[in-house]
Amino acid sequence: MLTKFETKSNRVKGLSFHTKRPWILASLHSGVIQLWDYRMGTLIDRFDEHDGPVRGVHFHKSQPLFVSGGDDYKIKVWNYKMHRCLFTLLGHLDYIRTVQFHHEYPWIVSASDDQTIRIWNWQSRTCISVLTGHNHYVMCASFHPKEDLVVSASLDQTVRVWDIGSLKKKSVSPADDILRLSQMNTDLFGGVDAVVKYVLEGHDRGVNWASFHPNLPLIVSGADDRQVKLWRMNDTKAWEVDTLRGHMNNVSCVMFHAKQDIIVSNSEDKSIRVWDVTKRTGIQTFRREHDRFWILSSHPEMNLLAAGHDSGMIVFKLERERPAFAVSGDSLFYAKDRFLKFYEFSTQRDTQVIPIRRPGSITLNQSPRTLSYSPSENAVLVCSDLDGGSYELYFIPRDSITRGDSVQDAKRGVGGSAVFVARNRFAVLEKSTNSVLVKNLRNEVVKKTPLPFAADAIFYAGTGNLLCRSDDKVFIFDLQQRTVLGELQTPFVKYVVWSNDMESIALLSKHAIIIASKRLVHQCTLHETIRVKSGGWDDNGVFIYSTLNHIKYCLPNGDSGIIRTLDVPIYITKVSANTIFCLDRDGKNKAIVIDATEYIFKLSLLKKKYDNVMSMIRNSQLCGQAMIAYLQQKGFPEVALHFVKDERTRFNLALESGNIQIAVESATAIDEKDYWYRLGVEALRQGNAGIVEFAYQRTKNFERLSFLYLINGNMQKLSKMLKIAEVKNDVMGQFHNALYLGNVEERIKILENVGHLPLAYITAKTHGLHDVAERLAAELGDNLPTLPEGKAPPTLLTPPTPIMCGSDWPLLRVMRGIFEGGLDNIGRGAVDEEDEAVDGDWGEELDMVDVDGLQNGVALPGLEGEEVPGEDDGEGGWDLEDLELPPEADTPRTSVNTHSSVFVAPTTGMPVSQIWIQRSSLAAEHAAAGHFDTAMRLLNRQLGIKNFTPLRQLFLDLHSGSHSYLRAFSSAPVISLAVERGWNETTTPNVRNPPALVFNFSQLEEKLKAGYKATTAGKFTEALRLFLSILHTIPLIVVDSRREVDEVKELIVIVKEYVLGLQMELKRREMKDNPVRQQELAAYFTHCNLQLPHLRLALLNAMTVCYKAKNLATAANFARRLLETNPTVESQAKLPRQVLQAAEKNMTDASQLNYDFRNPFVTCGATYVPIYRGQKDVSCPYCSSRFVPSQEGKLCTVCDLAVVGADASGLLCSPSQIR
Repeated sequence: MLTKFETKSNRVKGLSFHTKRPWILASLHSGVIQLWDYRMGTLIDRFDEHDGPVRGVHFHKSQPLFVSGGDDYKIKVWNYKMHRCLFTLLGHLDYIRTVQFHHEYPWIVSASDDQTIRIWNWQSRTCISVLTGHNHYVMCASFHPKEDLVVSASLDQTVRVWDIGSLKKKSVSPADDILRLSQMNTDLFGGVDAVVKYVLEGHDRGVNWASFHPNLPLIVSGADDRQVKLWRMNDTKAWEVDTLRGHMNNVSCVMFHAKQDIIVSNSEDKSIRVWDVTKRTGIQTFRREHDRFWILSSHPEMNLLAAGHDSGMIVFKLERERPAFAVSGDSLFYAKDRFLKFYEFSTQRDTQVIPIRRPGSITLNQSPRTLSYSPSENAVLVCSDLDGGSYELYFIPRDSITRGDSVQDAKRGVGGSAVFVARNRFAVLEKSTNSVLVKNLRNEVVKKTPLPFAADAIFYAGTGNLLCRSDDKVFIFDLQQRTVLGELQTPFVKYVVWSNDMESIALLSKHAIIIASKRLVHQCTLHETIRVKSGGWDDNGVFIYSTLNHIKYCLPNGDSGIIRTLDVPIYITKVSANTIFCLDRDGKNKAIVIDATEYIFKLSLLKKKYDNVMSMIRNSQLCGQAMIAYLQQKGFPEVALHFVKDERTRFNLALESGNIQIAVESATAIDEKDYWYRLGVEALRQGNAGIVEFAYQRTKNFERLSFLYLINGNMQKLSKMLKIAEVKNDVMGQFHNALYLGNVEERIKILENVGHLPLAYITAKTHGLHDVAERLAAELGDNLPTLPEGKAPPTLLTPPTPIMCGSDWPLLRVMRGIFEGGLDNIGRGAVDEEDEAVDGDWGEELDMVDVDGLQNGVALPGLEGEEVPGEDDGEGGWDLEDLELPPEADTPRTSVNTHSSVFVAPTTGMPVSQIWIQRSSLAAEHAAAGHFDTAMRLLNRQLGIKNFTPLRQLFLDLHSGSHSYLRAFSSAPVISLAVERGWNETTTPNVRNPPALVFNFSQLEEKLKAGYKATTAGKFTEALRLFLSILHTIPLIVVDSRREVDEVKELIVIVKEYVLGLQMELKRREMKDNPVRQQELAAYFTHCNLQLPHLRLALLNAMTVCYKAKNLATAANFARRLLETNPTVESQAKLPRQVLQAAEKNMTDASQLNYDFRNPFVTCGATYVPIYRGQKDVSCPYCSSRFVPSQEGKLCTVCDLAVVGADASGLLCSPSQIR
């Protein structure tokens, strides 16, 4: 059984397949009807109007309808497009068991526990016949697929066949009144529309199901006596043919298979059984653990079955429909109907070659699974699942074109899979020993090679090589060298397709396609939601593949698309030019002609064959939003431009490709404010000031226009803007323009006009206009504002002179497009060469100062609102004669050939900070690049760091230290420059080095020495600050070699010990009133891993504290340890000797300490208690300090950075760790 789809739900009592769409209806015991798409595995809809279980459900053959019948005695007819119930048929008096539409007439048949069968007309919505005769519940009723018969099964232990021929006559409207009267009588008193033709008796218990054979006069029934019975009928009588025994409980449903001579039954014994109709024996049994089966349904056209059980349903096939085939050059060998067949692609001729299995030996899933062909020996290996996997070797006679009838005695063997690996050698996978047997054509083992990994299938991979499949990867194995040539992690691979030159391979799994090189170097992966079926390589290296309902393509870079849809699945055998050769599920060869234009176009773009692209644009009908979006996405908006007629899309593409000329045309056609504004932004980015000016004028954006003239230095037009603001009575505009012009008189006039006399007076006085100031002073009288005394003499506020006076200043070096203007004017009238050669839109830089005309040949509307000359005026457009060139402007004539006006503005390069982080996993480099969030994520992942407050200043220092800032001149923005590590004059400018970092390892060594010094001097707070500073800096250190990495890790351990010890010592000093705890902390300090001089001081300290507290035994232990260090300073040796002498007289402790020096321990970094060997503990992922388990998940108190017990991958501080 091949399960295609499975659902989990309430008990399923009714099932029905849709004839055309991949849908199935399931009616549940809970009263819900579900509509599933079994191909996608999704629930499409649910219908919930029945009260109680719904036992029967059925799709109409052609209308968007289905019918359902339930325990609420109601039959409901639904329209699934409108998602609602259309009407309800009432009449049955008990549970309704089954409902079914007639394949031709507008009838529904229903069976009910009220012991009747009713036939309804769903168009007139009436009951047209009641079939009575059963004397117990009627469990099912169904129409014959071709004849006027109904079969029903009942718990009265009978199966009845009813003739409904007279109903058909009655459905034709009676012509005269007498007939109509008799019809009325019939309707009132019950007529003889349907008569019992046969009553089939033979079951010992109630019959649950009966169904007709689709073609033959056979009936099959299943009953509570656990038997399946086969009945035959003719025109006069019906009789029992045979009984099929095997079910262990009530048989709930049984039916004939549409395509094969088999019966499928299911039962409450939790099994589905398959029976051979001719031999009348069981072929196969499928069991479930806990679920009883209730219903079966078969697809009307496809080889699919569905079964409903206690906790859902399954859609399944009984056996694979994929024909086994092998392609060799121009020929195809394939297995069909127990014969090996040969097909020639060039002539499209089909021939039967030899029989490959004795007739009658076929059983389920025993048909050939794979074929392998050796052209030189004309031999074929046929593999199947027989006996758990076996192969047969056949030799094709040389005169194989004639029909072969003689059965060969094939050479057989057992093995997982078998393939030819050389001219006269084939390999067989022996799964039990996980080895490959190489055999000759006499089926003798020549060589046995064990495989390095467990494999469950082998495929051909070139002469002497095998592609082996394991669960999650594939590998290529060389049988001669016994080495693995390449391996690749993949989903479970089902099929393998090699390209014609054996350079590329496609690995097909259920929902994915992996393209790789011949050594399994991964190139791309494609994921499909629908099952992938087959594939083949075309001559251009494009992989063409089929899913259940599409033929698609995959380009070498992983781009894919649909070529066409399919009605039924196909298996691609070969792709030649624009023809796809394939086999269908019936084993018939087909040749499908496809339109390859789309993928050839995309391939040409990918391979940069731009001449092909241009010719395809000119000659083919490539269009559509998808193609435009693709070209846009791949960075070819200028190509997409030539597919598009919609002005808005043209405008967007023109902006993206930097083609200002087309953007102006489109903006003029659209003429909306937003489009002009966006055109202005793009033109400003390119430095095309003329177009910017035009765009601002069209939108009457006077503020921006004034500012544009200011930065252009166009004082003449700024004066005009001042006048316009005056006319429009725009006071702020007037004032700004006066300010831009440096026109003080105008500013005073404006201030005076709006009544700001004090401001006007101050402005006049400051700028030395004494006459005006005196006049204003007289007007102000006593309200005269006072000016501050003793300030430096004021200067006139005038705008700076622009660096480049003129209309255009190219900010961007504009590059020619890849299509060199060849795409221009496609589909439009071509421009004459003389017109084109005058001046392209992107000529050399011209310093043109022109007030009324416009640079770059776009006519400007006048500023005082003159009309723009229309296109039909026969002039305007290209005002080239009116340009007044200043004599000093050197304007060399550009040699512009025809079709040169399409250019591509260069795309912005990648910022250095982006390049730095692209290949780096070092947090320091991310911080230097300013990407603090990724630096924090890296530190969290590598060292478990969660508290970044101590690192904030370090991050900022790293960032500012790896950048320098250049100020060119006052009006230009500050330029940021990246400072790189290891830069010198010989470095190539295109290769970026990593960032220069302000922290290095030698600084930390200096700090360590300073920390040691402070510890020796007893400056514990200062020492702790230095050691913590080292701990906080180490995560942001980068070193070069592995040796230095080890040194950094060693430094962490050293510093951590000092931080812990100093923290305990400082805490001890704070405690004045707890002598026991003081002694414990002093004792633990001596167990930190310190330098020898510091250890002596710690021991001396602990000895002193304990001695004073009368803990003589403990003090003696410290004295002994101190003497063992051979102290060089006499005072350090003298004191412990004295303590030892004093303690020997009285070796006792006054107070009990939590300290056992005989038992090795580490100190908890948070609670400062000993954790003895063997006790559970957790550690900090960064500084490795140890803690009691209760501290897990809290911040480490030693380093103050990481979370105790967090998962972390470890310190990464050198590029050498990543290589």
